[in-house]
Parts: sequence; C-alpha cells; structure tokens
Amino acid sequence: MFSHIMVGSNDIERSRKFYDAIFAALGAPAATTDAKGRLIYAHNGGRFMVTRPIDGKPATHANGGTIGFAVDSPEQAKAWHTAGVAHGGSSAEDPPGIRQGAAGQLYLAYLRDPDGNKLCVVKRL
Repeated sequence: MFSHIMVGSNDIERSRKFYDAIFAALGAPAATTDAKGRLIYAHNGGRFMVTRPIDGKPATHANGGTIGFAVDSPEQAKAWHTAGVAHGGSSAEDPPGIRQGAAGQLYLAYLRDPDGNKLCVVKRL
C-alpha cells in the first residue's frame, strides 16, 4: 500500500545522526542523500525519507500520528530505542515492553525524533 514515508526536519544533519543510529539498530544502511538534500533510507523494500519542508515553513510533527516499524525481536526493539535516545530522540509513551493488543501480545517501544515525530517499533509475540 505504501511507497514511502516522509517526515519533515528543521535540521537535516541532526536528523541524519538520529535516523542513521536507529536504523543501524535494525540492520539498515545509513542514509543516502538526493539532489534536493533529502535523506533516503531503504531497507527490506521500504523507503523512509527526511526533508526540509518544501514550502519553506518550519517542520512540525503530526498530532496523533505514529510511524511504526517492524522488528525481529524484543532485543532489536531495545537496541533501536537505546540508539534513538542516545542520538537526540526522547522516549515516548510507556517504557519499551510487552503490551496486550487486540490480536495478542506485542513488544513495543516508542520514540520522538529530534523534530517531535512519533515513531515506534513492534514485534508481535
């Protein structure tokens, strides 16, 4: 259904440090940069991109929006969360751990990136 996800940033280099770290924890390569200066992360058939807003206004995060990434294990989720906090992100919601979802147990971890975008990783148990 999705071809890519793109979020805005007010500081591309700050975002590069954050996203390079959290995606490395998932086994993804560092970003490439296109001719417009956007960061492009490609892994397991998905694309995640970071850009300065095209309209020139400040980047803002989506209120109520969350971008979720699949992980292979709770340990990988913990590594992702640790890398994010160490590289300018902040922990969001409850600490990483097991939650009961409608379809069973999930291991979840949440972060806000340096621009306030809410991210999570999930492992269905």
